[in-house]
Amino acid sequence: MSLQKKTDQPGKPLALIIDDEQAICSSLAGVLEDEGWRTATANSGRQGMIEYKLNSPDIVLLDVWMPGMDGIETLQKLKEIRDGVPVVIMSGHGTIETAVKATKLGAFDFLEKPLSIEKLLPMIEHARQIRLSRERATEPKERSHQLIGVSPALESTRRLIKVVAPRNSWVLITGENGTGKEVVAQNIHMNSSRATRPFVAVNCAAIPEELIESELFGHAKGAFTNAIATKRGRFELAHQGTLFLDEIGDMSLKTQAKILRILQEQKFERLGDDASIDVDVRVIAATNKDLQEEIRKGTFREDLFYRLNVIPFVLAPLRERREDIAVLAHHFLSEMAKELNEPAKHFSEEALELIQTYNWPGNVRELRNLVERLTIMVPGVEIQVGDLPDSVFEDKDNAVPEPGLAIAPGTSLKQAKSDFEKSFILDRLQENQWNVSRTADAIGIERSNLHKKLRGYGIDPKRFKGE
Repeated sequence: MSLQKKTDQPGKPLALIIDDEQAICSSLAGVLEDEGWRTATANSGRQGMIEYKLNSPDIVLLDVWMPGMDGIETLQKLKEIRDGVPVVIMSGHGTIETAVKATKLGAFDFLEKPLSIEKLLPMIEHARQIRLSRERATEPKERSHQLIGVSPALESTRRLIKVVAPRNSWVLITGENGTGKEVVAQNIHMNSSRATRPFVAVNCAAIPEELIESELFGHAKGAFTNAIATKRGRFELAHQGTLFLDEIGDMSLKTQAKILRILQEQKFERLGDDASIDVDVRVIAATNKDLQEEIRKGTFREDLFYRLNVIPFVLAPLRERREDIAVLAHHFLSEMAKELNEPAKHFSEEALELIQTYNWPGNVRELRNLVERLTIMVPGVEIQVGDLPDSVFEDKDNAVPEPGLAIAPGTSLKQAKSDFEKSFILDRLQENQWNVSRTADAIGIERSNLHKKLRGYGIDPKRFKGE
């Protein structure tokens, strides 16, 4: 039995090698495993079909000339079993006719033997990334890709994405943490001609300075201590796709200079290697910093700023698009119920009103995290004011109805009296640090009566202290 498997490391991509020469199978398997792949091998087309059914390979390396079922027939059978897996055809007697036939049948590419490892490794990684991108494109929209909301600011962002995405212009996205900069970048990518190519994200602030160049540009084997194998960097992995450089304002001046050169020349070298690698990437950068201020401080290159800032996106914080808060809250509640297998919950009217007045310093990310916590912690199906965290009440800018009275023209006497009483009570509540019991004593009424008045104004006394 010549079927061999080396698939005991789940989580790594799997390559299926089908070749009647055992030496080639073993050699290729060794090279790929050194690159972080799992491998399975088969020495005939029929055995390869069995292995293909048993495992779900990320790529197939298929020899053309094999006894019995040759590579072209095997390719047809594999496509019938399960399409979508890239198949690279290998041949020591390659002809244009064979290559054309294989391509028409759906082969990803054609390589002549003896194989060039320098050509093979980037090719199979490229094929795998394309497959992943296509799978993501055909899946239902994930929450991370959705732009949820109805505010004018968000509608403006959507319109700009439609205009910018089909072009290859570089984009700079600015906005506070949690405003959805990566979501916007993903939407630009998915609506571009590069949608089936890789989208590679790099958080520049999360990678230690001594590793950032290796992450971005890759390194050659032996380039430094512990560099036991050649590694492809994010630029290389994003070839023909989109590279998202998040928090680029945290990148060192040294790395900024290298990024600028790559953007200008569209080529780079891995660390420890003099060979230039051509690259075609669309760069989308993002930051929560004021890069103009960083330029004045000398921590960001002005030439890089102008190179990146071809199309600027400025994302509004959630407090400036309050119309979106309720929409997002309902969306996250539905999402969390499915994700956590919990009963669907909803906010009470008072709780929903309160979260709409909160300023959300952590923006959409903070709102989503709160909804997740409430979905888990609240036992009932209704989330009430008392279930909300203290931070919602303690926010000084929270629009708990502001003390002070402004009477609109045409207000009736009855309404004016009601407005004055409400304003007066809120003034006293503020003076007493929002403590209901102390406020009731201060204005000379029973606490239960104060509770009744607050509810009459649409305010739940549970949101305050000492209720």
